[in-house]
Amino acid sequence: MKIVIFGLTISSSWGNGHATLWRGLCKHLVRSGHTIVFFERDVPYYAGARDMFELPGGRLELFSAWDDIRAKARDHILCADAAIVTSYCPDAISATELILDQSHAISVFYDLDTPVTLSKLQAGEAVPYIGRGDLGRFDLVLSFTGGPRVLEEFRHKLGARNVQPLYGHVDADVHRPVPPQPHYRAALSYLGTYSEDRQLALETLFVEPARARQDLRFLIGGAQYPDSFPWSPNIYFVRHLPPSEHAPFFASSRLTLNITRRAMAEMGWCPSGRLFEAAACGVPLLSDSWDGFEAFFAPGEEILIAHDERDTLAALDADDAELLRIAKRARERALDQHSSGKRASELIALLEQTGRRGARQTEAEEI
Repeated sequence: MKIVIFGLTISSSWGNGHATLWRGLCKHLVRSGHTIVFFERDVPYYAGARDMFELPGGRLELFSAWDDIRAKARDHILCADAAIVTSYCPDAISATELILDQSHAISVFYDLDTPVTLSKLQAGEAVPYIGRGDLGRFDLVLSFTGGPRVLEEFRHKLGARNVQPLYGHVDADVHRPVPPQPHYRAALSYLGTYSEDRQLALETLFVEPARARQDLRFLIGGAQYPDSFPWSPNIYFVRHLPPSEHAPFFASSRLTLNITRRAMAEMGWCPSGRLFEAAACGVPLLSDSWDGFEAFFAPGEEILIAHDERDTLAALDADDAELLRIAKRARERALDQHSSGKRASELIALLEQTGRRGARQTEAEEI
């Protein structure tokens, strides 16, 4: 297949989770023989932190203004098998109209920010990457969040006719066990961009345990942390880490913490990419919990769950051998069920299924 994508960014992993996911997915699509063209608006804040300059085996089209690439994008769509527009794509509305103004390529909307989308709808706010229309015109709608409630809301509130989950994943070529690095050493680490709606959980599950265990070293990695963050002397900080540094960051921790954004946790069925990345690196995982969690990892067997400060402190006191057993099971589960290669296969299967459905509908209309 030839797949054309209009996304937020694949060239910069700074302050967003989209890039890492697209890199893994596109890599494995290319490995399977598919052709990828990724259109990305070249904005200053991503250009200043760009850590990928070309799409291996595919084509990265950076542009300053939509009018500059409209004709080229149209030509690619006309010879594509599928065309995808994503949430938070700056030119989502224009790309959507261009995609839908043809009848050959399977039209796809991929919402990588489902909880944000639905919370805006519930608040009566406009969703900039969907606009005033709905999703009923797309052949396929993919959601980063699954579960019956979410998929039903996409159908009823946004008119999606064919909606399916396509969850996060991990590129095991990038996220894998590596030797620990002294500068990333920590009893407990946390990797994530600062987010106000994660702050309460971060303070409960990370900051307070750090204050209680001044004898241990704690480490945070990520971008956009404010000066007002409640640091303590034993909490160390590493500013934005590119994906190439994720593995040594995780591998140098005795435990690492995953915290889900509030809207995602409230909705459930929404594993963050960090969850799979840490598991693939072979580090024991401590995480908050939400509805549907058991569909991805088995609590107590493949991952430890923390509800409050006491759970974090108990995890820090856990036996090393047991933590290693938990980490081994989580890595096996991540590689078997949550790899980028598996998600690439799932995407192609969904596109093929959608294509067959469209062909049957066309035949029925002709009869």
